[in-house]
Order: sequence, then C-alpha cells, then structure tokens
Amino acid sequence: MLVLNCSTKLLILEKVLKTHFPESLKVYGAVMNINRGNPFQKEVVLDSWPDFKAVITRRQKEAETDDLDHYTNAYAVFYKDVRAYQRLLEEHDVINWDQVFQIQGLQSELCDVSKAVATSKQLDVKLTSFKAVHFSPVSTQLDTSFLRTSPPRLTHLSVADAELLNRTWSRGGNEQCLRYIAQLISCFPSVCVRDEEGSPVSWSITDQFATMCHGYTLPEHRRKGYSRLVALTLAGKLRGRGFPCQGHVRADNAASLGLLRSVRADFLPCAFHRLILTPAASPAGFASSPAAPGAASLP
Repeated sequence: MLVLNCSTKLLILEKVLKTHFPESLKVYGAVMNINRGNPFQKEVVLDSWPDFKAVITRRQKEAETDDLDHYTNAYAVFYKDVRAYQRLLEEHDVINWDQVFQIQGLQSELCDVSKAVATSKQLDVKLTSFKAVHFSPVSTQLDTSFLRTSPPRLTHLSVADAELLNRTWSRGGNEQCLRYIAQLISCFPSVCVRDEEGSPVSWSITDQFATMCHGYTLPEHRRKGYSRLVALTLAGKLRGRGFPCQGHVRADNAASLGLLRSVRADFLPCAFHRLILTPAASPAGFASSPAAPGAASLP
C-alpha cells in the first residue's frame, strides 16, 4: 500500500485517470477535489507508483469520523487489474472494516470482489446499481424557454436547508445524513429554486466525488420545468470549474430518465455500483434508510 500525498504526483494521477473515462470518473472526481483544497479531507491509496494497477480514495485517517456514517466513510475505486484491487482490500490498514461504510465505482467486478472480502470478514453487504450519466457540453446549454412559469429565483443552498434535504432524500432521514448533507452544501456547488418566502422548492447538490445527486422537486412545484433548470444550471457550474458533469439514476425512475433524455444527457456504457457494508456488531438495518416518495439521484 502507498498513500500518495505529493501534490505533483496527485496532479499527474488526475491526468492519468482522465484517460480512463468513464470507469475512473468517481475516483477522478475525488482526486480533483483533493487537488483543489481537499475540502472533504480525502486521501489516495495505490498499490504502486507510477505504474499503479489499483487506486482507492478514502477519508484521511486523521479526519474526525462516525463509525455509523456510511455517507462520509466512503471509498471510490478504480483498477486496471481487479486482482490488484483485491490485494489492496485484503491488505492491512487500507479499509476500516470496523465501520459502516460504502464502496463505489463504475466497474462491475468490484462488486463480487468487494462482497467476497467483506463476507470473509463477516460484514453485511447491500448492493445498489444505477444507470451512470454524463452531461455533455450540448446538454448543459441552458435555454429557459421550457419553463412553464416566469423565471423563478435561482440560487444556491445554505446549511440551514439541510434538514429539508435530509427529509426528502431517499437515502436520508437520519442524523448521519443530515450532517453529511450540511457538509456537502458547505463544500461543493449546489443549485436551488426558492419560492417567494425564500424556501427551497427544487434543488440538486454535488457530492464528495463531484457527482450531481439528490435532485428533488417538492410535489406541489412539479411540472413547471424546475428540475430541468436546476440540473442544467448545476451541470454548467461544474463544467465551468473544470469538473465532469456526472450523475446516476435508478433504472426504474421513469421521470428522471425522461428528463435526462430530454436534455440529451449521455447514458454511459458502465453502471454505477454502490455497496454499503455493515459490520455484524453494528445496529441491525442501519444501512437501510427510509425512502422518501419521489426522491431521485438526479432531478
């Protein structure tokens, strides 16, 4: 195991990862954030350098953690050789197996390998897979003619809005998620539409892997074009900062799929996989959060 903490090498790694799109997108987003101030206190672990075969991004060891917080305790994975990834998993001190945590990536083999190693360590594994999406420059061109109302007040979220987002996110509804959302709002770009009283009615945020997530519009404000406006505006913000405009959506989320097709977003050939791993000693069922009706990963 090698922890890569040289700024020059991290910039080189960023460039190398870009040549392995789309499979490297999650790790690439995390490394970009590390190279731009590291607001989420991440670090990079590799099997070797410079000719690495597997790379994992994780929370820095010195960062404050909650062992029940799988939102923050998140690892992103990219590998050129799945056997190198397995060896990293099995190596001492790469993964904190005593926490509830998640592993995510865009390569199918990581699911079986991660499950096998986790099962051998007596962890419960919950896998969810999504369609991976990328917003092209064409899809992020904003034309507000689709709006069915006068142009709304468009702004960004504040930490004070975190409670609302926690209640409406399909992955939310708990203290850990509330704290995580507040961190995301503080660290990364967000977009929202506010009503006349200043309350958010439609929004999307960016996560620690530079992924657009938690796109949601309150039921009473749907069918006005707000979701599309928010999605395209956030994608444009990310593109303006040099980040890839990526996201994911459940295959059965017809509304979000229709929206993505309407803005000519690209559905990637690889799926996005998220595994939530829970040690046997952790509270039963913690990894399963109550679903909020209509919540989606993208607007």
